[in-house]
This record gives sequence, structure tokens and C-alpha cells, in this order.
Amino acid sequence: MSISTKTGDNGETFLWSGERISKDDLRVESYGTIDELNAFISEAKHYVNSQEVKKILNEIQNDLFRLGGELASKDKQYPHPIEEADVERITNYVEQFEKRVKLKGFVVPGSTIQSSKLEICRTVARRAERRIISLDKKEPVSPIIKKYINRLSDLLFLMARFEEYLLNKIEYKRW
Repeated sequence: MSISTKTGDNGETFLWSGERISKDDLRVESYGTIDELNAFISEAKHYVNSQEVKKILNEIQNDLFRLGGELASKDKQYPHPIEEADVERITNYVEQFEKRVKLKGFVVPGSTIQSSKLEICRTVARRAERRIISLDKKEPVSPIIKKYINRLSDLLFLMARFEEYLLNKIEYKRW
């Protein structure tokens, strides 16, 4: 079986739920940005020093497959949606890293290659959030998806700081 179906040659694609839509539809843009984020996270995993961060990034990748699948489902209930427990897990990670890193001001991002890779992930997560919010103005999106993606960018920011913290490389903005 080939992955090239040739059915998208005219600028349309099928959703998981079966509908055919334009490849520039906000729904495709939303789950496409989630896919892009997943690719950047796959790269970041090869650079981070902390095994804990690497494990969390792997969890996030699995979540993003579910989140993207849910966004790719329009009229049919997706069987593996993002749940409130996923949001709570991400929120707990945010709280744990905040306690350990204890930020003291605005941070100049990218003091290490590890944190730079995570910062790219954070900015792509923010773009995904903007695309999802735009989609939600047109068609309802699960509030849990919106909470998850918002928390995720916070977590990516804090994991970047944690990677810098491990090397004593957090750089604060001087005014």
C-alpha cells in the first residue's frame, strides 16, 4: 500500500471523519501546525540533556497525535480525544518546573542549543493555538483542546528554562 494516494493533487484532502475539504481550510491549518509542532519536538528530544524532559516530550508527542486526530474529525466523534486529565498532567508539570527553576524576571531565550530547540517548539505551539482559536470562531473546537495547547506552550517555556538551569545558563533581560 502506498502513502501516495494522488487524491490530494487538486488541493483537497480527506478528514479522519471522512469529509473532503480544501487543504487551506483552517481545520487543516490547525492540525497541520500540530503536526509541525510534533516534528520540532522530535528534533528537540535529540538535544535535551534531561531524561525527565525527554520523557515528557515523548508523552506530548503521543498527546499531539490524539489532538491532531481530534482536529481532523469534523462530524464524527474522535475515539481518542484529549481529556481534562491530559490538561491536568501538563499543568502539574508546569507547577513542578516552576518550583524547581524559580524564575526571577524576563528571560532572554536560547542560552543553550537545548533551550533554543524547545523555544522553537513553544512558538509553534503558540501559532497552533492561534490557528485553533481562529478555527473555533468558525466551527466549535473542544475547550479541552484550547486549554491543553495553552498549557503546553507554558510547559515548553519552562522545560527550556530547566535545560538552561541545569547548565547554570539562564540569561535574564537587563533593562
